[in-house]
Amino acid sequence: MLTLGHILEPISGYTAVGDDPAVSSVVMDSREAVPGSVFVAYKGAQADGHDYVAEAFSQGAIAALVERPIPGEYATIDLRDAQKKPLPAPLSALTPVCMVVDNTITALQTSARAWRARFSVKVIGITGSVGKTSTKELTHAVLAQRFRTFKSPGNRNSVLGLPLALFDLRPYHQKAVLEMGMYVPGEIAQLCQMTRPRIGVVTLIGPVHLERAGSMEAIVAAKRELVESLPADGIAILNRDDERVMGMADFTEARIFTYGLTPQADVWADNITSMGLEGIRFALHYRDEALSVQVPLLGRHSVHTALRATAVGLVEGLTWDEIVRGLRETAVQLRLVAVPGPKGSTIIDDTYNANPESVMAALNLLDDLHGRHVAVLGDMLELGFMEEESHRLIGRRVVEVAQVLVTVGQRARWIAEEALKVGMPPDRVFMVEDSVMAVPLLEGIIKQNDTILIKGSLGMRMDKLITALGRYD
Repeated sequence: MLTLGHILEPISGYTAVGDDPAVSSVVMDSREAVPGSVFVAYKGAQADGHDYVAEAFSQGAIAALVERPIPGEYATIDLRDAQKKPLPAPLSALTPVCMVVDNTITALQTSARAWRARFSVKVIGITGSVGKTSTKELTHAVLAQRFRTFKSPGNRNSVLGLPLALFDLRPYHQKAVLEMGMYVPGEIAQLCQMTRPRIGVVTLIGPVHLERAGSMEAIVAAKRELVESLPADGIAILNRDDERVMGMADFTEARIFTYGLTPQADVWADNITSMGLEGIRFALHYRDEALSVQVPLLGRHSVHTALRATAVGLVEGLTWDEIVRGLRETAVQLRLVAVPGPKGSTIIDDTYNANPESVMAALNLLDDLHGRHVAVLGDMLELGFMEEESHRLIGRRVVEVAQVLVTVGQRARWIAEEALKVGMPPDRVFMVEDSVMAVPLLEGIIKQNDTILIKGSLGMRMDKLITALGRYD
């Protein structure tokens, strides 16, 4: 059971005495505070969490990590003083309490690292430019066929989010599948210090965050931090189809296990058939064994997702029956889903985020589906010097798979320009500035039995289109 003392002791040297209240959760958003929770006040670009401490306490939080005293009738423990003093009373008598530290995020990470270290759970870390969340979900589904398995929830994959998730670990967990993202180089190394992964899975490397990282080499080095952190008795599961990922093999002492669409990989697939919205079918190969598998994943690119989960299952000793049962788990929540649209159309909702690889994969899925194809594509952000060429590359592919193109945003205009340049009829290409403007346009364009792909970077709020068009369902 997680207690307030478990959070306090690693960052202070204090040892809790007397009644030590249980902690229900650790949150960074005051709206998520519930009775028994601990609130971490973080000063971000948009808001300062210190302004919401009172709100968190009003919702039942029993403590707050803060960097300055908070006005109000709250007990305060100043942990910035190097001269430790005895607690004035049992923690239960002090709540709600403000625990003042030099840096709330450093304190959060220190406590999370100490909490994770209490358990012998085997950690599987997953990183890459695309496919992290779907790989995490499917890997969890596979491992859960035999083991009590934890997974990081939602998109808690950062140096802010993953520490919060770690406090949900419990002694009964045997495996933990953790997604690891990065905003700047060095962050995945931080996450690995906190979580101590024994298995590292790398999806593929693309120009995501290129604007911040500065070069593809910097992105590769940042993602490589996962395999570099693995112990000698660990396993690095690498994408045999991606040269950048395979180059990581020289930077780890761990055993290498590969997956891909070539017989040179340890586990590989061929004879891939898209079943449209019914999923995909393929032949799965490992050593001298081969079996035919059909799974409810959308798009041919999902074969790589299935291969990653299979690879983890194999190195963890699962049987084929267990692995295939996990791959077929229909409860797995992936980001790309099909929803009903207006006039009997089908909308492919892939609005979580976008980069060249994921957009190309979504277009390939669109190509496998029935009906007239409408591609609604928003800006791909943070591509740096590859920004224009990446959008134009998408434009060339759109012409091959879609009959109608709608672009949203200034950068996406390059998609439209390229589509027109290579022969898409002008009366089938439309450009708007934002997702709000796209709604009435699509209402006039969509016909019965159309299949509409909607995709763009998170900042483009393409999800507003799903909400607006979904009201026809």
